Amino acid sequence: MNPNTFPTKGNLILAKNSLALASQGYELMDKKRNILLRELMGLIDQAKEIQQEIDSTFTAAYGALQRANIDLGINFVEETASSVPVEDSVTIRTRSIMGTEIPLVRHEPTAMKLSYAYHSTSEALDEARLQFEKVKNLTIRLSMVENSAYRLAGSIRKTQKRANALKNITIPVYETLVADITNALEEKDREEFTRLKVIKKGKKG
Repeated sequence: MNPNTFPTKGNLILAKNSLALASQGYELMDKKRNILLRELMGLIDQAKEIQQEIDSTFTAAYGALQRANIDLGINFVEETASSVPVEDSVTIRTRSIMGTEIPLVRHEPTAMKLSYAYHSTSEALDEARLQFEKVKNLTIRLSMVENSAYRLAGSIRKTQKRANALKNITIPVYETLVADITNALEEKDREEFTRLKVIKKGKKG
């Protein structure tokens, strides 16, 4: 038997302290979960908006690309596309939301450097490149939002699991323990009071 369950005043104090600590822990977990949920809902809304913008931009980009293929030929467009410099300005850091590390993607958009001559191409190719540049920037934003949402969702699941354990297991255990020790001490006090009355009555007799 756990000595902390013996009906003593010291154990009652310990049980009450543990119950208060568990209750406080549950409140903190519940607040954390609500804060993370609000953050997650905001990220989901952002992701939807960015995705819609990506879809419309992709449509414009592929339309322009199709016109460029018709005007210039697929082989020429492919050769021109291969001359576009590789994107290397993306950096990833992290920031913390209630102890959850989420990615913070930094990208400094720069003016597009022409890798082909105006006189040998068409307006459609310029439009396609412009639209795909927008898609790239939007995709970078979307990747940060979606990764952040994924990590927050994982943290919410863990927080909810801990909150449930406190609410459904830990707190009821200590509530029962406090009640049992309290009842046992009260019963002991009643027995002691009755015993003293009997002794006092005996002395008078």
